[in-house]
Amino acid sequence: AAPEAAGWSVRPVPEPAAYGAAVAAAVARMRRGEFSKVVLARTLELTSPDDLDLPAMVQRLARRDPRGYTFAVPAGAGRTLLGASPELLVSRRGGQLVANPLAGSTPRSADLAEDVRRAAALLESEKDLHEHAVVVDAVRAALAPYCASLHVPERPTLVRTAAMWHLSTTVTGELAERDGRTASALELACALHPTPAVCGTPTALAREVIGDLEPFDRGLYTGMVGWEDASGDGEWVVTIRCAEAERRTLRLFAGAGVVAASTPEAETAETGAKFQTFLHAVGVDQ
Repeated sequence: AAPEAAGWSVRPVPEPAAYGAAVAAAVARMRRGEFSKVVLARTLELTSPDDLDLPAMVQRLARRDPRGYTFAVPAGAGRTLLGASPELLVSRRGGQLVANPLAGSTPRSADLAEDVRRAAALLESEKDLHEHAVVVDAVRAALAPYCASLHVPERPTLVRTAAMWHLSTTVTGELAERDGRTASALELACALHPTPAVCGTPTALAREVIGDLEPFDRGLYTGMVGWEDASGDGEWVVTIRCAEAERRTLRLFAGAGVVAASTPEAETAETGAKFQTFLHAVGVDQ
């Protein structure tokens, strides 16, 4: 059932104007040649007058995006991390691996013709194709040492969630044996993390920029969540489209990849659209 209006109070951290200023500052540094990409995030802090119904939220997340990866895991000290990630970091089945980096996004539209137009425009967007290529190149470089063969398509395709269109590349590979064994799913995930899709490039400098410009601690956001069995098979996804729940409070996270062609208005709008995944699950109309 649709969630009842709960009288949520909503507080953005940072305010949208401050987030836009951070994007502008990052773009200025990129245009000076300091780095090529950074992912900047913002949060919404939601407070409910009633206790949170987490099982109902998880059900709504799963039903709204049935092809996504819905999760709820303990986050320590009475907190729960829950969300519906569209992005597979890596999976391993026997000697085969699959990674599905996403980068480059545009909001969906309720109007079918406009929705199709936005999807087509995303496939031709130089800014988004560049952002996506940076991530795919990093995934290729991280996985190549573990593989006997690796297949990376030349151009991305599209995947959709209820809220967003994303550029997507499905990378497949055959693992190589080293010292009589192949890398486990968790080893592969650790080799990939953090990708430029959640951090930036070069990685170390992008992390410094995030620390300078984001006025909050990401916590488990943009980490990875998943499983692995005793044989080393498993599946790990990027911890995005998520929130941290504690008592009557939800802290929502959303980020956007910022490159030299980015604008504060576009990235603020993109993060706003990404919040919709969770806002729909809790019945907040914003």
